[in-house]
Amino acid sequence: MSVTTAVEQTENNAPLQILAPDGTVVRPDLMPELSDDELRELMRRMVFTRVWDQRAISLNRQGRLGFYAPVAGQEASMIGSEAALSKEDFILPSYRDIPQMVWHGFPLHQAFLYSRGHIEGGRIPEGVNVLMPQIIIAAQCTQAAGVAMGYKLRGEKRVAINYFGDGATSQGDFYEGMNFAGVYKLPVIFFSQNNGYAISLPFEKQTASENIAVKAVAAGIASERVDGMDILAVYYAVKKAKERGVNGEGATLIEALTYRYGPHTMAGDDPTRYRTGEEQSEWELRDPLIRFRKFLEGKGLWSEKDEEAVIEEAKAAVADAIKKADETPKMKVTELIDVMFETLPPALEEQKAEFLAKESK
Repeated sequence: MSVTTAVEQTENNAPLQILAPDGTVVRPDLMPELSDDELRELMRRMVFTRVWDQRAISLNRQGRLGFYAPVAGQEASMIGSEAALSKEDFILPSYRDIPQMVWHGFPLHQAFLYSRGHIEGGRIPEGVNVLMPQIIIAAQCTQAAGVAMGYKLRGEKRVAINYFGDGATSQGDFYEGMNFAGVYKLPVIFFSQNNGYAISLPFEKQTASENIAVKAVAAGIASERVDGMDILAVYYAVKKAKERGVNGEGATLIEALTYRYGPHTMAGDDPTRYRTGEEQSEWELRDPLIRFRKFLEGKGLWSEKDEEAVIEEAKAAVADAIKKADETPKMKVTELIDVMFETLPPALEEQKAEFLAKESK
């Protein structure tokens, strides 16, 4: 089955779903070809990520992390999409998409250093195909088109995927990136995690468009709306989008309908001011971990013992990563100045000299 076009999406507004909230299979014809071990690994990563997220929130409150955007509720869209890629594919994340980076090979302790604003948090290891999280809303959309153009010009069978929220679809870079990708039929996936809010602004005030997927029509690219709480549906959609890209069929816009259970970031956002308890409860019934756990338990592939083992694994990994981050020498201002330019301009040379004098005291 090919990826649904944006025009077809306007005629059928229902998002792609393979697993119902109770874990039953509703589209067996779309089931990805995954082994039992691969299915178990998807669950392991979601549980690990949920625990890591809980610990990161606690570390932030303790003052041991800096900027942090919680991810609970969005694990299926994050883990399922990254798992459908190969390590040669390139990820361009937003600030919430640290899990995709880590599962793609970026060390967890460096993710913690990035949160602290440490220079070592931005040194991407050789062979890890990610960019650092983009803070400028939607800037990664045009950057991903550029990465994909490079792949096409070199004849490489790789795709670039960029992640953004529903708010980013109101930015010019979103449209420019898709238009460029459409014109040149680039191997790029535009992956929108529509969690219903751009910070506190609800989706219905973000756009008059029926949905995000339909915005691909103007760019002449394919699109797919998917249940972002269903990891198998997300995996299926991204796998198909990648096939389109590497086969020369062009870009795809994926709209994953998901929900963040926590605040937009830990920088003072209070979701209770703009979301109701009833809404939260409704989305908790669709929790991606509960849904997939029920599916795996029905197949005899997951147990309480398995889950407890992953929880302990995640706690240990986070403790080890924060220890490594703590042991990393604190960054100096002069070190930051040194990496700003290959050859420092006179003004920065003067500033560096000033800070060297302060640091030597």
